[in-house]
Order: sequence, then structure tokens, then C-alpha cells
Amino acid sequence: MKKKILYIDMDNVLVDFQSGIDQLSEKTKIIYKGHFDDVPGIFKLMKPMPRAIEAFKSLSEKFETYILSTAPWNNSTAWSDKLEWVKKYLGEMANRRLILSHYKNLLCGDFIVDDRDKRGVKEFMGEHIHFATKKFPDWNKVVDYLINRHQDLNKQSK
Repeated sequence: MKKKILYIDMDNVLVDFQSGIDQLSEKTKIIYKGHFDDVPGIFKLMKPMPRAIEAFKSLSEKFETYILSTAPWNNSTAWSDKLEWVKKYLGEMANRRLILSHYKNLLCGDFIVDDRDKRGVKEFMGEHIHFATKKFPDWNKVVDYLINRHQDLNKQSK
């Protein structure tokens, strides 16, 4: 059976956005208050969300897994910082698997794990796994759900 396609968002899903903010100087926090995603270099400061790296690895064994993220239009370093973050924390298992788009609904796939329904997520044709919600509060619940879905889909195809 062909692997199902899974997209995973970065900010507040794979990546702990707050961990980048926490590393900024007080002066920078004041200047960029309300739009921290425009801080040059902020995306390379961020740490992974708890269990995100392990989740990506285990899900990549079952699904054709890609990272689908939006980079702020007014922060040109964000584009390269996101690539560097993927290389640093996910390495070869995510080689050439980063997609940056402001229109996530343009991609074809079966599942998307995202903490928001913006940037085309609401219109995405596959199933939205709404991260950081009551149903999917953390990576443990997401992985359990997707592994069960994978098993169900395998049974259906036989």
C-alpha cells in the first residue's frame, strides 16, 4: 500500500515558539511586541516541542511525512532559519521535506497536523489534526491517533 501523505506544521507544533521569545533581549521584546515572528533570527533560537522529534521519526516510518510551514513575509531570515532548524533537529530524516507556503490548502495530502486553521488549513482537503486542542493536546495523543488511523486504513485496503 502506498503511504498516506502527512504534513506537520512548525510553529507551536514541532517548534516551541515561546522558547525563541524567551531568549530575546528585553529591548528586542519591547520593539517587536505583538509581532515576534518578525524578529530577525528568532526561528533559529527555538527549541523543539516536547516529544516532537520522536513523533516525527515514528510517523515518518508509517507516512510520507513533510513539514509544511508559513514563514513571515516581512522577516527574510525566517525562511533560511526554518531550514536550518529542520537540519539541526531532524537531520537526514527530513532531508528535502520542508515546504514553505502561505496557502497550505494548495497541497494534496491525507493529514495535516497544525495548531491553527489559518493559511488554508481550514480548506485543506485531508483531515486536520488540530494540535494543542482538547482532542490532540500533545504529541502522544497525535501519534496514537495517527498510528491507529494508519492501521485502520491498512485493514480497509486489504
